[in-house]
Amino acid sequence: MYPSAAPAGRPPYNSKHGHGNGLYPLPQAFLQHHQQLAEAPRNIANTNFHGWSLPAGPSDIPLYDWKPSPSTPPGPHASALANGRKRHSGDHSPYNLKRQHFSSPVPHHGSPPAVGSSPTVSRPGPRETQSTLIQHSPLSPQPSAPRMPPLWGENPRSSLQAYAKDKLSGQMVELFEACQQQSTDLERKELCRAQLQREIQRLFPLVRLYLAGSSLSGFGSRNSDADLCLVIQAAPVDQRNDAVYVLSLIQQLFYRLSYIERPQLIRAKVPILKFRDKVSGVEFDLNVNNTVGIRNTFLLRSYAYAERRVRPIILVVKRWARHHRINDASKGTLSSYTLVLMVLHYLQTLPEPVIPSLQNEYPECFSPSMDIHRVPEGPRDIPPYSSSNQASLGELLLGFLKYYTSVFRWDKQVISVREAKALPKSNSLEWRDKFICVEEPFDGTNTARAVHEKVKFDAIKAQFAEVDLGNVSLWLFSFPIVNPQFLFESLGHPKSNPTPLTLSSRGRCSS
Repeated sequence: MYPSAAPAGRPPYNSKHGHGNGLYPLPQAFLQHHQQLAEAPRNIANTNFHGWSLPAGPSDIPLYDWKPSPSTPPGPHASALANGRKRHSGDHSPYNLKRQHFSSPVPHHGSPPAVGSSPTVSRPGPRETQSTLIQHSPLSPQPSAPRMPPLWGENPRSSLQAYAKDKLSGQMVELFEACQQQSTDLERKELCRAQLQREIQRLFPLVRLYLAGSSLSGFGSRNSDADLCLVIQAAPVDQRNDAVYVLSLIQQLFYRLSYIERPQLIRAKVPILKFRDKVSGVEFDLNVNNTVGIRNTFLLRSYAYAERRVRPIILVVKRWARHHRINDASKGTLSSYTLVLMVLHYLQTLPEPVIPSLQNEYPECFSPSMDIHRVPEGPRDIPPYSSSNQASLGELLLGFLKYYTSVFRWDKQVISVREAKALPKSNSLEWRDKFICVEEPFDGTNTARAVHEKVKFDAIKAQFAEVDLGNVSLWLFSFPIVNPQFLFESLGHPKSNPTPLTLSSRGRCSS
């Protein structure tokens, strides 16, 4: 995806030990422009960034270019524009070329245009179509569709039906298929990311903008926000000062872009710039150099496509947690990332595991020392995992809820996807006196640190404890595609008397 050879006109990346170079200082021309762009008294030269000087002339860093997998089937809505108008075979526009790249079995080998040599392109208003954008911008980059691996070489629906033997599982499949992010959703986010990278490179010519989070990991839904990570150097960035300063400059830039709405700088442990793209309607969160988010995105993506049951159960669990109001880190409960790790941990620790630890099985693909620009290509050849556990989706869902009710010890254990087991809290002082401990697979921090109040912790445990078919049905009843009577019949329980469930050796739930 990223060629090792450096484009003409700029020095190559330093490949020693697989690490890239540092941040690229701003050119003097921008420093003069910044006096009008922002009121911040601090000059970019006073920051503690570390990097080498910019080359003379325009910078030709290639765009973050997703190449489609040769066997990737086109998305179900790949033939429709954002405004719903169908394309006709006679339509001719550069957008058709991008569509061909996405669905064609032959990979595209062309190089993206040089960023520094293209004129500034204005974004259209919300009523203009994506094809109009590219027709009016012949010199703008044409981002290829994001890479979506094939779903195990067969039709996703037919492959999931093997694990929908009961009606509860069937309802989970229906919910997953109705809510999962479509190829066109991801494509809209990628189009915006590519354009924003061009805009930001007017200020920071050699940075790269990455799409991360659930949008790319495979665990996103139709209405998921998108996470963006601006990589400016290989070394860590002072998040409290330097990251906030960079984001403030970008915020001033975004105020001038007609297609960006409500850019808001949020000062947190990892500061973010929140904004909305008027064209796609997508909400974005932009951070600076939070590169662990890129690494874990591609780790989670590998789990998402390693076993066909992983994505449906995680989407359903996230919906369940949101319904019960325990999926909001800003309010002291569980983040979506933590919930994903909790599900993966459960699937790893069954007597017959559904998935392994990919970091143990393929350490070279997920090395923390891998150059961040090579991370997207690291896990591309990991094959699907063949599990001997054939439990249905419904059995795994109810087994997950029961596991965190009666098996996992919150007071003594740490959830570790990296090790595929529960670790003792006594291993580290960092874990003591924490209500919930979920190890981040790369930097070892606690992803559940937001749960710091006992009342919130008790509320989370209470939701897991209410694990009978009656309560599950009340939740699923809120979705119009679900017929609640199926839930009571699915595993043989009568509607009038829901029976508590226990965990069997294969993750199956029995009375």
